[in-house]
Amino acid sequence: MEQKPVTDFRNEKVIEIHGLNKSFGNFHVLKGVDLDLYRGENLVVLGKSGTGKSVLIKIIIGLLRPDRGDVKVLNKVVDEISYKELLELRLKVGFSFQNSALYDSMTVRQNLEFPLVRNRKNLSRADINKAVESTLDAVGLLHAINQMPSELSGGQRKRIGIARTLILQPEIMLYDEPTAGLDPITCIEINKLINEVQERFHTSSIVITHDLTCAKAVGNRVAMLLDGQFQRQGTFEDVFNTNDDRVKPFYEYNFIQ
Repeated sequence: MEQKPVTDFRNEKVIEIHGLNKSFGNFHVLKGVDLDLYRGENLVVLGKSGTGKSVLIKIIIGLLRPDRGDVKVLNKVVDEISYKELLELRLKVGFSFQNSALYDSMTVRQNLEFPLVRNRKNLSRADINKAVESTLDAVGLLHAINQMPSELSGGQRKRIGIARTLILQPEIMLYDEPTAGLDPITCIEINKLINEVQERFHTSSIVITHDLTCAKAVGNRVAMLLDGQFQRQGTFEDVFNTNDDRVKPFYEYNFIQ
């Protein structure tokens, strides 16, 4: 798997995180985290299980409150805005869940219609149909529009989950372990889709993963969470060109048989 080409995205910041701290009792998860996401960038966040990756994205979308520090999303300080403003902000931030979070009792069409009908009250039936069909076409699953989630493979469900997030045309995408539980060929397909979403929909994305093949394929920049802080950031090679004993086992587990 080739490394994604290096591109300079240092223009507009769409997420700014400074001095972020979060603890649960005596368990200190995030210890002064600093991180920026730039418009149009795919940023991969790496780390072992339990290092606070999922906690970070829950704080970004206001599901958890930080103990200290600032989180600004699209120029809004998440911890200071009203609940109404937070709901409006969340419509601009798409969250692709690890388990796809599809409604099993709904067809693929109905799964995609649900967020549209709930959040875009002024759309006609023709508008809804067009949005559903074009979004499914973008993820390569227009033919599955009338199927039930139980009839789909794991990779297809992952694609439908991404499509349901994309249908609201978010500016920012948050992917939580997008390749977890998938076979190697399907992982490659999902990595390709993440890159296609970036190019076609001009999204800025944070990709939470422990899959280094995914990180290398989709990340314009990689940030590794170590001991509660982002202590290594840069290209994939920048992060892993080190003798740091905290980093080397992570690489060897993924790539050395």
